[in-house]
Amino acid sequence: MEEKKLVMEDYPLFKRVKDDEDVNIYIKNQNEAMKAMRFTEHSFAHVAVVTERVWYILSEMGFDKHTIDLGLTAAWMHDLGNIINREDHSQSGALMAFQILNRMGVPASDIAPIISAIGNHDEGNGVPVSPIAAALIIADKSDVRRSRVQATDQSKFDIHDRVNYSVTESKVKINEEHSAIKLKLSIDTRYGEIGEYFEIFMKRMLMVKRAANSLNLDFHLIINEQTLM
Repeated sequence: MEEKKLVMEDYPLFKRVKDDEDVNIYIKNQNEAMKAMRFTEHSFAHVAVVTERVWYILSEMGFDKHTIDLGLTAAWMHDLGNIINREDHSQSGALMAFQILNRMGVPASDIAPIISAIGNHDEGNGVPVSPIAAALIIADKSDVRRSRVQATDQSKFDIHDRVNYSVTESKVKINEEHSAIKLKLSIDTRYGEIGEYFEIFMKRMLMVKRAANSLNLDFHLIINEQTLM
């Protein structure tokens, strides 16, 4: 069976936002702030992974193209608030997205679900208030991989660097019955222990589980071929 691919022309609002110079300046600069604070990568590679996974989840679950378009738009802009401050970045990012979309003339009926999803994607206080928000939560919290580490000196890696650097493969997969979603990770334990993954990501995985459940999906975390959740 031929693998489905995201076709930009199918999602006009997402295309407009992805091509918007201001949006992309904010994405670039918010990651510079993250790097200065020794956070993992939050730039174009991250938003591309999140966008692709939002598309996969919503399309696989049978949502219409307009809903998917709104989801992709939320995914591309979800971390803009980091340019202001990491703390409460989901809420500040939602306000930035509102201003951008309002400037573009996007109707309130489309802005509302986008900023609601952005404002609810962080594990501090986010809730899967809609299918778009649920897909964004799953896509964002599942993006753990070696290439997100921005520190260059391995001797100075903190636990977040070690855990991300240890992940050599990360896949999100919905089963054929559309009853479960799996996050499959391959971890090189020379760089980070599986226990460390849970130490920093357990809260995120519980949030992903709630998001999956809101889409009527069970959630399973599989690390090195062992099902742990």
